[in-house]
Amino acid sequence: MKLKIGYQALIDAAMAQIETIPLDEAQKLLSEPNTLFVDIRDVREVEREGMIPNALHAPRGMLEFWVDPESPYYKPIFGEGKRLVLYCASAWRSALATETLQKMGVPNICHLEGGFHSWKNAKLPIAEKASKPHQK
Repeated sequence: MKLKIGYQALIDAAMAQIETIPLDEAQKLLSEPNTLFVDIRDVREVEREGMIPNALHAPRGMLEFWVDPESPYYKPIFGEGKRLVLYCASAWRSALATETLQKMGVPNICHLEGGFHSWKNAKLPIAEKASKPHQK
């Protein structure tokens, strides 16, 4: 089967439209109260590998529904006006998700260069997944 467009072309197109922040800048944002890191990986990945401290786990499959105030699944934390830093394992899913949320009109959004694997390889802080869902 020949596709009209492959995954790499989709990622490349998204990367041309979105902001990507490097690890050193992202690390500085960890203590910034107006920044929310959003882990879009599958729950099994998060449980197995941990996550960036204080990140919100928002599975990729639910992200658009959690962000849209018109959705029955809306999470108010997404309406607080914080800068959103999305990340996944390798920055592929987060690039596509960032582009999608940007198209939806979400302001002040970016994603993490290299994803969680780069974060972990740089020996930056890692936390276990919180046992309770985010309460906001």
